[in-house]
Amino acid sequence: MLENKLRIQLQSYDHKLLDQAAKKIAEVALKAGSKVVGPMPLPTKVKKYTVLRSVHVNKDSREQFEMRIHRRFIEINDSNTNIIKELSSLSLPSGVGVEIKQK
Repeated sequence: MLENKLRIQLQSYDHKLLDQAAKKIAEVALKAGSKVVGPMPLPTKVKKYTVLRSVHVNKDSREQFEMRIHRRFIEINDSNTNIIKELSSLSLPSGVGVEIKQK
């Protein structure tokens, strides 16, 4: 028996916004009568950048910056077209990237 699965991956720099978006998506799917697995936290990607403070002298004086990309994963089992329509009309906070795949 084939199951319709939606796999939703969320990304954001702010983990609080990310949790709010994941909660909204899970609520919409539960109201439609589907099984929801997650939101599961995925490993945080950390990008580090090192910059010299002065251009020509004092090479030992450096500054480090980092960007943290937080990610969450939600899987919706037994999805149908109504859920897809509701998810597409859902307003999520700005700054949250959403990627939806259907399996």
